[in-house]
Amino acid sequence: MVKHLPPAVKHLLTLRNPEAWPSPSLEKLHNVFNRTLNEAKQRNAENGWLVLSTCTLLTTNRPSSVGHLYRFATRSDPNSLESRKSLTEVPALKSVIFVGVPRTILSLTGLKDALEEDVYAALRKNSIREATPQTIEATVARGQTLWNSIYQPHAVKLYNKLGDLHPDFIKFIIQAYGTVLSPLPRGDLEQGNLTRALGSVVGIATLRAEGRVGPQLISHVFGLLKARNEENLNDEDKYLSSDEGTEWVVRTIDEIVDAVTSEEASLAKGKL
Repeated sequence: MVKHLPPAVKHLLTLRNPEAWPSPSLEKLHNVFNRTLNEAKQRNAENGWLVLSTCTLLTTNRPSSVGHLYRFATRSDPNSLESRKSLTEVPALKSVIFVGVPRTILSLTGLKDALEEDVYAALRKNSIREATPQTIEATVARGQTLWNSIYQPHAVKLYNKLGDLHPDFIKFIIQAYGTVLSPLPRGDLEQGNLTRALGSVVGIATLRAEGRVGPQLISHVFGLLKARNEENLNDEDKYLSSDEGTEWVVRTIDEIVDAVTSEEASLAKGKL
């Protein structure tokens, strides 16, 4: 059994910035939270705001900021603790599809560290996304339905294109869409279940904050616009999937990214 890293390897691992970025000051965070939340309230898009804020902070790799976001979102309404926690936790979980496991682990840890004990105790502990022989067909069908909803009229062409890259790749994506990204069947009865439109907000926020993934971002912007065709849309989803709402989503992500990465940009300038 290997119990310790070799000294040379241990030293190497301290180089090239291995730690997540620290959170900006609370003053800076609260300024951008207040400003963007007020805009969201004017549009009746508070859930969309919380989802995009969570995913943006996660992607910029500020894990403790996700905990600060939860505290900010619940500070004036103790009755909203569980629902707000779920609307922070579930988007973070869905972000794994777009930005990977490591940042998702860090941000979910940042969120858990901010939770009150009674809130954590009241949250679901059993998995509802495990693929089993009894659920796999429904999971794949749900993933394929979401895929078609986002990518039509190019869904088949794109499916085949990604399948040509690697035969397992597209199968993994469809299963991931069905397991993680798509809305779960029980709708509002499922704690923290995100609507089809809010799932697209997750994709846009992570990809926009990540940067340099233009084709994928464009696909998920189209995905949000196409969410207007879903049945039984609530008023918030109607707004988010409108031309104006989609523009607001992108602009708000940019505003948060600029606010939380300004110190990073200053450090980079100082090294020139």
